[in-house]
Amino acid sequence: MGSTPNSKPKLVQGSLGYVLEDVPHLSDFIPDLPTYSNPLQDNPAYSVVKQYFVNVDDSVPEKIIAHKDSARGVHFRRAGPRQRVYFESDEVQAAIVTCGGLCPGLNTVIRELVCGLHNMYGVKTVLGINGGYKGFYAHNTITLTPKNVNDIHKRGGTILGSSRGGHDTTKIVDSIQDRGINQVYIIGGDGTQRGAAKIFEEITRRGLKVAVVGIPKTIDNDIPVIDKSFGFDTAVEEAQRAINAAHVEAESIENGIGVVKLMGRYSGFIAMFATLASRDVDCCLIPESPFYLEGPGGLYEFVERRLKENGHMVLVIAEGAGQELFTVSMQTMDASGNKLLQDVGLWISQNLKDYFAKEKIMPINLKYIDPTYMIRAVPSNASDNVYCTLLAQSAVHGAMAGYTGFTSGLVNGRQTYIPFYRIGEGPNKVVITDRMWARLLSSTNQPSFLISKGGNEDKREEAPLDKLNGHFSDKK
Repeated sequence: MGSTPNSKPKLVQGSLGYVLEDVPHLSDFIPDLPTYSNPLQDNPAYSVVKQYFVNVDDSVPEKIIAHKDSARGVHFRRAGPRQRVYFESDEVQAAIVTCGGLCPGLNTVIRELVCGLHNMYGVKTVLGINGGYKGFYAHNTITLTPKNVNDIHKRGGTILGSSRGGHDTTKIVDSIQDRGINQVYIIGGDGTQRGAAKIFEEITRRGLKVAVVGIPKTIDNDIPVIDKSFGFDTAVEEAQRAINAAHVEAESIENGIGVVKLMGRYSGFIAMFATLASRDVDCCLIPESPFYLEGPGGLYEFVERRLKENGHMVLVIAEGAGQELFTVSMQTMDASGNKLLQDVGLWISQNLKDYFAKEKIMPINLKYIDPTYMIRAVPSNASDNVYCTLLAQSAVHGAMAGYTGFTSGLVNGRQTYIPFYRIGEGPNKVVITDRMWARLLSSTNQPSFLISKGGNEDKREEAPLDKLNGHFSDKK
């Protein structure tokens, strides 16, 4: 059949530099599909909303900041209900699957997908796939109804279970086809979304009328394009509890050091935002900003100086920070293809103890806190619950309108449909030449570690400001 709609960007060119990075539609590869009136037009809950249906040409710009002479740039299709839908309510057989690690809000997304399909569009058949991708061909399913998902948002984790790996595209699509599933909602991180793209391509190759929709999930907030991922606000809020405990421990004893390790394999957003929010952190170390231990301007010197000044200090470190300092490289990968990291929290704690003992500078009392699994397992807070609702309902509207091969996400404060290939571009990272990182350095008064021990400036390339995620860059 040639290239699928997902293998090449689907671009709509406009005047003045406008480019719409559109998402595939079922009508792109299945001709003469019938359409139906959207049942929402008869729903009393939505009759009060003026101009409820989204205009077909509505789009959202990827970059909200522009100079007076700049072109209009890249846009994404705006999410929301359309006047015409491509599925009748009775024909929909929907399936929901959760993959990867836990994250606050997973159950909320599941609940809102089920309730959105049922309450907005009258869909009666929704299956939950147990145990991640492998659940498709292990035939592990449960029936999901508004009644049995009513209270699940109050619990952490996922009622469907999750797993890493287990992605056999052919087996998964065989299962989808055999069961008559025609809408698939896949909740997971960038690796999961890449898997969803392969499922979409195979479904397209077979010419099946099946909408494949992704909902981005990563507690680290490292998925590109979108403003933030669900669960991130909750993670930052919970991380502050650990930081507060470390601060209480540190200031209650002579020369106390509280070390807190937070999530952040490749991106230090949780550590950065928790540090900025808490105001009790003396030093924050993230993967994007390499640091060194010994010599002028090094971490040991800073810790020693801060202890002499204040009598205590708090150090926050993201799990992916400092991995280049280990003498033995970890090459083992997990089932999702992620490199297994060494425990930098324990490592930095032991190195600090050894340094102060060896140099006989002063006795220290160090307390190490790793709240990782406690943070992952909590229910989502109010902010994330609302966000999860918007993501889920936008996904349902898109699938019913016939769109497929897309991820539902927030861009510049608006719900959009993003092509799968954009989600797989690489992790979103803290830009240490951005104002937000400068604010952190100003708040903690920590060294930037941009000057090496030999006095040479770090030659890392500065990222241009127009590459920054709109949610985190300075909008003032």
